[in-house]
Amino acid sequence: MTEPRTDTVHVDPHADPHADSRADAPAGTDETVALRCGGRTVAHYEHRPRLAERESPRPYLHPVRTLGGTVVTELRPADHVHHLGVSMAVPDVSGTNFWGGRTFVRGRGPTELDNHGRQRHLAWLHRGEDGFTEELAWERDGTRLLTERRTVTARTLDDTCWALDFTTELTNVRAETLSIGSPATNGRPGAGYGGFFWRPPIGPRPPEVFTADATGEEAVHGSPAPWLAMASDTWTLVFACADAAGRHDPWFVRAAEYPGVGSAPAWDRRLPLPPGGRLVRRVVTAVVDGRLDRAAAARIAARLTGEETTP
Repeated sequence: MTEPRTDTVHVDPHADPHADSRADAPAGTDETVALRCGGRTVAHYEHRPRLAERESPRPYLHPVRTLGGTVVTELRPADHVHHLGVSMAVPDVSGTNFWGGRTFVRGRGPTELDNHGRQRHLAWLHRGEDGFTEELAWERDGTRLLTERRTVTARTLDDTCWALDFTTELTNVRAETLSIGSPATNGRPGAGYGGFFWRPPIGPRPPEVFTADATGEEAVHGSPAPWLAMASDTWTLVFACADAAGRHDPWFVRAAEYPGVGSAPAWDRRLPLPPGGRLVRRVVTAVVDGRLDRAAAARIAARLTGEETTP
């Protein structure tokens, strides 16, 4: 079972949905932040993108590259135009769609609804060559539901790979409990996506996906394995995911129809977030030149999961 498809959305090039929030941008910067690692630019972060409302506008990383220069992200592909490189996207926050595209409605299936939210950059809390910490507002029609503290850092692992460290801390700013859901919690089995999501480019053949003890999309999809690898002919991504208590979210995985990997905090049941409640997640991804086998990926994963949790 695959994620709902969407048609192409045309973006008004003159629209500026963030015109009211530019004053806090550091002087002399544009809308894109470059991340450098080992003296090389390995990623660009678009923190105020110009996107159609139907795509649930949000910051994203694209292009992300290996140290050798191979691009390992895809932006607005024809099959799912709301897939935005590497981003934090949630299909259902108490009825608001922060993922983009159609909403899965129990008894109706994928449905066009006027329920899209946006993530708006508020301020840089830290900014450096190798990464940043920022504050964001998750809003719908001008009403803030969540604030987010996001930390993204790039670091070298060796001369063939580097790691993207992505930590998110979501806080409910409403006076009532919010509920984080997914298409699966709304009645679509196996579609528990929502959270950190990485969309790689489509290659000449589907990539291989595996964990320490399972191989193939069907075997690893929904697994709470500590790490997961996706390997193409020219690159490998090794993902490690854990919350602050060491629990591992299930992996949402696509390989045959299109490549995609995400961590899914609301895999099969809704996740309540009371007033002032926080959801903290961290995903560390090794970006590797070349195709790794299981043994090599396991060695990389051990280095990722052995790191201290980002403050």
